[in-house]
Amino acid sequence: MKAGQLGLSTNAPELQELQDQNKLRQMSVDGKHPGLRQRLWGLAARMDPTVTFEEYIFWAKIEREMEVEEQKKYVESVKNDGRFGGFKAYFLGAPKDKNAAIEATPAVEDPAPTTEKTATEKTGEPGKDVALSPIGPSQTHDYDAEWRQAARALRTSGWVTVFYLITTDILGWGQTPYVFANAGYNAAIGVFVLFGIAAMCSALMIWHVFLGLDSSRFPVLSFGDPFFRLFGPKTRNVINVMQAFQMFCTVAVIVQGNAQIMSQVNGGHVCYIAIAIISVIIGIASCGLRALKEVGFLANFAVWINIVSFIIILVCAPKYGPDPTYALQTTLLKVAEPAKTFWGVPPAEYQQQTRDLFAAQFNGIDSIVYAYSGALLFVAFLSEMRHPMDFWKGALLAQLFIMVVYLIFGAVVYTYIGQYSVSTISQVVKPESVQVASNILALITAFLAVFMYFNVGMKVVYLHICEEMLHMPAITSKRGYMFWLILGPLYWIIAWIFSMSVPNFAGITGLVGGLFSLNFTYSIPAIMYVTFVIQKGAALPGEGFDPYTGETTRLDSGFKRYVRGLRKTWWYSIPAILFACGGLASSGMGSWAAIQGLKEVFGPGGTIQTSWGCAGPG
Repeated sequence: MKAGQLGLSTNAPELQELQDQNKLRQMSVDGKHPGLRQRLWGLAARMDPTVTFEEYIFWAKIEREMEVEEQKKYVESVKNDGRFGGFKAYFLGAPKDKNAAIEATPAVEDPAPTTEKTATEKTGEPGKDVALSPIGPSQTHDYDAEWRQAARALRTSGWVTVFYLITTDILGWGQTPYVFANAGYNAAIGVFVLFGIAAMCSALMIWHVFLGLDSSRFPVLSFGDPFFRLFGPKTRNVINVMQAFQMFCTVAVIVQGNAQIMSQVNGGHVCYIAIAIISVIIGIASCGLRALKEVGFLANFAVWINIVSFIIILVCAPKYGPDPTYALQTTLLKVAEPAKTFWGVPPAEYQQQTRDLFAAQFNGIDSIVYAYSGALLFVAFLSEMRHPMDFWKGALLAQLFIMVVYLIFGAVVYTYIGQYSVSTISQVVKPESVQVASNILALITAFLAVFMYFNVGMKVVYLHICEEMLHMPAITSKRGYMFWLILGPLYWIIAWIFSMSVPNFAGITGLVGGLFSLNFTYSIPAIMYVTFVIQKGAALPGEGFDPYTGETTRLDSGFKRYVRGLRKTWWYSIPAILFACGGLASSGMGSWAAIQGLKEVFGPGGTIQTSWGCAGPG
């Protein structure tokens, strides 16, 4: 492909970068520098501790430029494709053809084929110089395209798929009336809007860091990868362990919620533990799904099922009012009274989890955080997008949709259900036929959501522990898939044991939300973003990565470098620091409130729920 076809002049710096990239690739192919093949082309290279921050951002910049060209080619190919060509180009802007990436991959023709450039490479023989001969497309295109296709094999999702995945992941409107029951109209409306805006800010922070660090050469595949590149391997290990445990807790929470719904639909005729086992067996059946794209296909249906269930409850709540049976058995409410609502914080006798009004407000806030949590999966979504620069479209549309739904549903249902607005709202609506229908729809969407959480959580465990530490086969290989099918059921069984041991849905979601969801949604993305922009802002003229020598030049190091980076980026890094501090403070208070609630629920005068009981709640 000619330089003009890329929209670049022959003197453009982007052209020189692409030439550099091709030269380094050819060196690897020719065997002139054997270490380059392993370092530059293997997936293990993303965990190479010798790769510098400057090298990551160098290749990420090239990757983004190549993606732009691929996207332009795709849009041009479909915009005149019938009446809806332009619509398709905008909304389905991810190439469907697996060969599209090969055809669109730029291979640069050297404008001066008689020139030679020399660079000193560390080949293990001190002082030896390697002549880098210029190369043209005939020498590099096939290898370059084949490698890039392999590296991006799972990157097939478009931004509309991201919208479906985010809404399936985050859209937990069933919990929103519970927030109003804890905090009242005033606080609930204000905090829903505030946390919704903050959740979008977190998504943009993660997106910005991903674009700055990800490339086919050094792909960002999990939430811990950016922390490896910004802080080092120990921090990445901590993040991956936290991520894996939070995914595990989320799976356990949904397993418990599904078991409770199935028990109520069954009318309590089957032992609750047996119902929970059925829930786990259905989950184990999802182990065959390995790629998020397969889950995204199911997520499309989940959005529409959510809408149907949403409308049913909105219509029935004003017409029939609450069925308090489930609330009286699973919360601190003991007397069946007419539904009551409050603009301020409801009095202690109308609180479900704790009589401490301060803790009750934070229980409500915890539920808001849990309702908006999902940023933990955003890196996984981005890593499977063909054109990740479009992520903001799906994220913005999803967050706006979610916030509007939360406010409307929470306020309307609380108005008519009042203090009986439990965290699984489908279990307190009337009449019984509507309750059964709502429970079945809620069950379907919950299973689709838990399939996605299991998929990402199990990938973290497999990639971080099985592949890296235990050297098991790659997840994309046939043997790796067999191990995946063996380990997946164990994951579900352990989650089931955990969920049956703490049978209080609102309490366990509050604790998981305070300890993990809040931090992964707000605090940790802000810390990631601040570190990235400060390191990038600290660069001095003459610094950077040289692709010919493989060396990175830095003119200073230490604390003064970070101070310089902060000073140059203060107008957006300092607000991000305050954002992170606010998230950490909320995490501490939310976790404390959840623990207080669990102590009261399972203490004297609490609920009738017991661990490992045969009688189902409600």
